[in-house]
Amino acid sequence: MRRPSGVSAIVLAAGGGSRFGGGKLLAKLGVQPIIESVLDNLRDAPVDEVIVVVGADAERLREVCERFEVSTVDNEEWERGQSTSVLAGLRACGGEAAVVLLGDQPLIGPEAVERLVTAFAEGAQVAVATYGGKRRNPVLFSRGVWPLLETELAGDEGARSVLRRHPDLVVDVPCEGVGDPTDVDTREDLRRLEEMRGPVGDYKMAGG
Repeated sequence: MRRPSGVSAIVLAAGGGSRFGGGKLLAKLGVQPIIESVLDNLRDAPVDEVIVVVGADAERLREVCERFEVSTVDNEEWERGQSTSVLAGLRACGGEAAVVLLGDQPLIGPEAVERLVTAFAEGAQVAVATYGGKRRNPVLFSRGVWPLLETELAGDEGARSVLRRHPDLVVDVPCEGVGDPTDVDTREDLRRLEEMRGPVGDYKMAGG
């Protein structure tokens, strides 16, 4: 049995996926919907709970989450941008830190989350996964910085602007080879991910 880490996982899954044409997270990548790939990856991650923030497609996403035995939080303000989903997830967390993941990044492996949790255990207040030196997702926020996010998060930019304003809080965590930040915004993106799949369904990870 895994020891508690004090860390929660928040999966942002509330957006309407307008560039995709709707229903993005329920579209299949291989044999399973994108959101299921994300939740599958979290099964082996060192987190104490998984919270999925839903908005558009809420009813169908909740059905998936029930099968995975993870919690859901409704974000009725999802059309106001990603920041509203981050804050809705944080308000539902019981941990001392939260790793925020995007529901449309199916190749983020559990090892990437583990590296962020390790950084938190070593004292990081904010830990950001990097790939090729560039900051992407996921991002871990310790509870001590949640009030800052409540004050400064706005719109659809997520936490990027907050990280830029407070560089002293941020620890970069290289995640090449243990996760790929490729996301799915369009049907063409989904087609490219399918093409990345090897003969047994494996992917070539960024930096791998």
